[in-house]
Amino acid sequence: MDLKEIASISGKGGLFRIVKPTRTGVIVESLDGSGGRIVATANHRISVLKEISIYTTDAEGSTPLEGVLQEIHKEFGDDPGIDSSSTPEELRAFLQHILPDFDRDRVYVSDIKKLVSWYKLLLKYAPETLQAQKEEVKEANQKEEQNASEAKAGTEDKKPSEKKEKKQKA
Repeated sequence: MDLKEIASISGKGGLFRIVKPTRTGVIVESLDGSGGRIVATANHRISVLKEISIYTTDAEGSTPLEGVLQEIHKEFGDDPGIDSSSTPEELRAFLQHILPDFDRDRVYVSDIKKLVSWYKLLLKYAPETLQAQKEEVKEANQKEEQNASEAKAGTEDKKPSEKKEKKQKA
């Protein structure tokens, strides 16, 4: 499962796995399996986690939620040490530790509470989403290394042929 298959629906607690599209919306099922399946229509506000980002004060203006979740997992693992009932100061300090340049004016405490509860739900019911991100990074690094080695091999192959051409001209 990937973050593009998981959504949040406004007015409904928790996270939902997108099952398949319909003519009028999408069929979703509760990630924890307790709520069953529902059809989310155009009247519902559906947010796919892959498309969510957190406001920052840097030049880009936001950071993808995927990167923030990955940073939480790298930093805290299975226990972030905070929950949605923590004080606003603790929640802000938590996000400050994870994302130092988050925009304090546009990121509300309720947003941080959602982030913490989503992280815990993903960790419990879809841990592969957090691990898959690490594997994708490893695969990307391996591809870059492979492309670099192929490029080196390609330049080395050209050098002997250039020498042959020079000998033939002489």
